[in-house]
Amino acid sequence: MDRKELRYMPILNLEIRNRDDTQKMTVAGYAVKFNERSRLLYDEFFEKVAVGAFAKSLEQNTIKALWDHNTNLVLGSTKSQTLRIKEDDIGLYFELDLPDTETGRNAYESISRGDVDGVSFGFNVRADSWEYIKEEDIYVRTLLDIDLVEISPTPFPAYETSEVGKRSLEQFKNQGNNQKEAEMLKVKIKLLEI
Repeated sequence: MDRKELRYMPILNLEIRNRDDTQKMTVAGYAVKFNERSRLLYDEFFEKVAVGAFAKSLEQNTIKALWDHNTNLVLGSTKSQTLRIKEDDIGLYFELDLPDTETGRNAYESISRGDVDGVSFGFNVRADSWEYIKEEDIYVRTLLDIDLVEISPTPFPAYETSEVGKRSLEQFKNQGNNQKEAEMLKVKIKLLEI
């Protein structure tokens, strides 16, 4: 039986938009960058995500956004298009319109202030590969096909290279949905792992 795994990833840049025309609170960024190592997991191995690892899930799954993996605190869904998520050349990019609820407003405030500066994802592994790096005396696991279930803003990320930035709606409209997502403001954070 497959076991759901969670990975916490830092949001090095937090992107926040409060759309005056719709009053939506939106956060966006990269949940993970491809081929970048995680922190050492379980004191045993590093992990990285291969390009295309999420493709099947993005095509087939309804993916939820949760607050710190709490299924009682749903922030968005791909089904309702309040969560938009895609793979690009950099990694797994997401945009999330937070709900106008106590949880949504609290999430927006915590993210805006930088108190919550990470994002995580919950998944099952369909395919992976392992490599022993003799020079480092460590294993590296590469996730090749991920059954993505959810992403979660969280205070305890595990991937240092993820990022999210802050910008205005006007800047977003001018840039469009393209590679300029990678030019968002970078803020270093300290990583913690569960």
